[in-house]
Amino acid sequence: MAHILITGVAGFIGNALAIRLLERGNTVYGIDNLNDYYAVTLKEARLARIKSHPHFTFAQLDITAREIMAELFAKQSFDQVVHLAAQAGVRYSIDHPYPYFDTNLTGFGHILEGCRQQRVKQLIFASSSSVYGANIKQPFCESDNVDHPISLYAATKKANELMAHSYAHLYGLPCTGLRFFTVYGPWMRPDMALFKFAEYIMADKPIPVYNHGNMVRDFTYIDDIIEGVIRIIDQPARSDSQWNKYNPSPASSYAPYRIYNIGNSQPIELMYYIKILETSLGKKARLNLQPMQPGDIPSTLADTTLLFETIDFYPQTTVEEGVTQFAQWYKQYTHSM
Repeated sequence: MAHILITGVAGFIGNALAIRLLERGNTVYGIDNLNDYYAVTLKEARLARIKSHPHFTFAQLDITAREIMAELFAKQSFDQVVHLAAQAGVRYSIDHPYPYFDTNLTGFGHILEGCRQQRVKQLIFASSSSVYGANIKQPFCESDNVDHPISLYAATKKANELMAHSYAHLYGLPCTGLRFFTVYGPWMRPDMALFKFAEYIMADKPIPVYNHGNMVRDFTYIDDIIEGVIRIIDQPARSDSQWNKYNPSPASSYAPYRIYNIGNSQPIELMYYIKILETSLGKKARLNLQPMQPGDIPSTLADTTLLFETIDFYPQTTVEEGVTQFAQWYKQYTHSM
């Protein structure tokens, strides 16, 4: 089985992906800088689930360090790279731009260059539904124009897509970008809405509800995200023989390059999301209704037709099932701390 590098392996998606790849017999080399953007104890707890696996190797590395990353690719041999390390968070990017410049742009450049030098068979990288920005046509489709991001985080993800295409064109590096739609579930980041809501509810604190609750999201359960990524790993990007240079689609290319949405394709109102969480936790929420925050998109909905055509998979987990699974994990995790 393939030897796969996962960046951001102590993160929410990276850790879940590593577990699945190890279960199916892959060898995984994982890197993470274990920064303090959120509690390092959660990252360490995720890593503890896989650190003893005989086919897993972990190294605490920072992708922004050029020489260290060059040394990694010089000394290790990878068949494929799944790049998930990034500075996340839309709101955080408004007041803290430099981590986004460093990690999401410079760091991504180091990954691309390492893949080029080693001639890896495929690079898969995390993009985001945030790239759709000011676009209000829904569902969001990969062929839509995404030239109007409304947060720095979104702009860096759009930049990643463009950088990857240049490497696919210049060096024939197969690159696949995955636009994740509001991923949630057990082991998720504590700065994400569902985790914060649970924390506030259990502490009897009013939860901040932006745009007065008039928000819609395409919530996608972690297991469905991982299933999609696994299947994409087995379908490296290829040149699109139907690509039209007179009417170019952003989703594919004459180069080995693809962009896919991974979402549940089910619009869920934020207030209903909260209601399910209340039921799952057995406790009523107190609401602190607030105006829309800068950088936020009021509604997201993924068109996943392209993904289905490629990997024959649609997400299966309902939001009721997913939130219940999260709530059960949350109570166990916080009780053990």
